[in-house]
Amino acid sequence: MSNEDIFNGNWVAWMKSQAGLETDIVISSRIRLARNLQGMPFPFLMNAETGNKSMQAITEAWQNSENDALSSMDMITFDQVPALDRHILVEKHLISPEHGLSEDPYRGLLLSKDGSIAIMINEEDHLRIQVLLPGLQMEQCYELAQTMDDELEKRLNFAFDEQRGYLTSCPTNVGTGMRASVMLHLPAIAISGQRNRIFQNINQLGMTVRGLYGEGTDIIGNYVQLSNQITLGQTENEIITNLGIISRQIVEQETILRRSLQEEMRYQLEDRVGRAYGILTNARVMNSNEALTLLSDVRLGVDLGIIEGISPQLINQLVVAIKPAHLQKRAGGEMEAFMRDVKRAEVIKEILLKSSR
Repeated sequence: MSNEDIFNGNWVAWMKSQAGLETDIVISSRIRLARNLQGMPFPFLMNAETGNKSMQAITEAWQNSENDALSSMDMITFDQVPALDRHILVEKHLISPEHGLSEDPYRGLLLSKDGSIAIMINEEDHLRIQVLLPGLQMEQCYELAQTMDDELEKRLNFAFDEQRGYLTSCPTNVGTGMRASVMLHLPAIAISGQRNRIFQNINQLGMTVRGLYGEGTDIIGNYVQLSNQITLGQTENEIITNLGIISRQIVEQETILRRSLQEEMRYQLEDRVGRAYGILTNARVMNSNEALTLLSDVRLGVDLGIIEGISPQLINQLVVAIKPAHLQKRAGGEMEAFMRDVKRAEVIKEILLKSSR
């Protein structure tokens, strides 16, 4: 998949693959490593000169790598990418929203062909090595991220302190520099009214729960990101193990509650799913929050066998396809909010009806 494919509606690995465990509940797994170059100002203190110097060092490390996975990645510099296409990358979870705002030539992205590996350049840190895979695949994500880290470190000196570990722009990332997260779909927990209790328990275990696009985003459509809160004082394996244990506990609770809904509220559940599908395939205007909420109900119906002919991966793709940048890309230009709502309803109807034929 080329750069152009990424911007023109082709889907990346976490959205289209059935690989991984617990894919009915765990949408994706992610490992992100924050690294900074020794002797260079952190990105928030960079100017054009130091920014270009760091970009040059990273580019040379990539170009000279003997590792096939790293050397085959595409380099994208943001001065060559329109704002709309940078927002496409954000909506596919390949870069952060803050990174997408920049058009500096020394900010950019190294991206694998399938989008499973994305290395942000000069975001909050000089390097943010991200691996994003479908389902529950924490160990596989870490193995890939560690390979990228090792390969880059062969040619780059990372800022590291013997006592504190890797030095990062944000103090909460100091230590391993690692954030591990899973994206979960938890409709049964929400319907049963147990979400607040479960999330409070998670916070007490050193984890944090956020919305679909991470920090600062609300939980909409029952999609949540679960991640570690701290990186200092824990090893990478401890972080991954703890997140895996808690994720599996949540998956178990969601599974039990789904089974309970089917047994005790069969007609109400089927009515809820049917109404959601009916609205999505007939509405003429649809805002983002309503669409995500209804798609969550349809996704639950797909996972429980109430709706046939639609794959869970199609819902993953729809969740992204209805975001503003993707809608405007389809339409061929910028659109006001109301016209995006019209286009969103049109896209949902077209994709759902086509898949169910």
